[in-house]
Amino acid sequence: MKDLISTKDLLKDDFKALIAQAKHFKELNSSEARQENKLAGKSVIQAFFENSTRTRMSFELSAKRLGCDSTSLSPAISSAAKGESLLDTIKNLEAMQNDFFVIRHQKSGAAKFVAGRSKAHVINAGDGCNEHPTQALLDLFTMSEHFGAGDAIAGFESISGKKISIIGDIFHSRVARSNIYALQTLGAEITLFGPPQCMRYAEVFGSKRAKNIKEALNDADAVIMLRIQLERSEDEVPLPNEYAKYFGLNSSNIEFLPPHALVLHPGPVNRGVEMSSEVMDSRSLVLEQTQNGVAMRMAVFSMLAQS
Repeated sequence: MKDLISTKDLLKDDFKALIAQAKHFKELNSSEARQENKLAGKSVIQAFFENSTRTRMSFELSAKRLGCDSTSLSPAISSAAKGESLLDTIKNLEAMQNDFFVIRHQKSGAAKFVAGRSKAHVINAGDGCNEHPTQALLDLFTMSEHFGAGDAIAGFESISGKKISIIGDIFHSRVARSNIYALQTLGAEITLFGPPQCMRYAEVFGSKRAKNIKEALNDADAVIMLRIQLERSEDEVPLPNEYAKYFGLNSSNIEFLPPHALVLHPGPVNRGVEMSSEVMDSRSLVLEQTQNGVAMRMAVFSMLAQS
């Protein structure tokens, strides 16, 4: 595999291998060394044409902990701001003998477009409303650890048949798509729920669609709460107080969620909207997901470098 563009491209064995590698790298990151120069001499350019904190920083840390040179492109002060095309930008950076491109772009399909025209490995760090595969992978790793009571591989093997609810702006969410494709490959039972205008075309996924928050939470083994994306859907999402009441996770509806169920969110979290502060601070796995993101992205770099 030269690139990581979509979770649809991964088989069960690929997911399992990445979980195993992430487990190793998480243990490494918890040690004093935090360094394994498996990719010494390789170079990574992070081309983020959209804002990011968690994804961008975890990719940068991942590359450096593997011994890579990591450089970030700032589009606002690059030739892209002068009108240079995405392809010309990438081709010029590739001419500098670069091995990896980590690309986040506002246009769906941008990462795939670049991958088909570059000899370097391309990792999709989020393209428009399309996909965000490494977020789904770190979510999968986080769920596997908990389902296996600390044994990520055992937990991974138990995902088939698990009931996973994804709640929020399904239509605009690249996180939702990547998680749906991954979880379907692994045999999980998926339930989708969100504001009606954010559930457009949700039937294409072939997943169950809940009628209300109670139905979405009942019997779930894990729930993935999605960020409201005002930058893409400002006129379509209910006002924050309405959203919190009908689609957010809070003290008034958390009782519908089984005690063993996991609560995830890709971040950044709009406190008091998708989740109340009480739920976020006492029940969610947001910080574990952030920690696991570094380990999983190290696993992705390692896997692609071997191809």
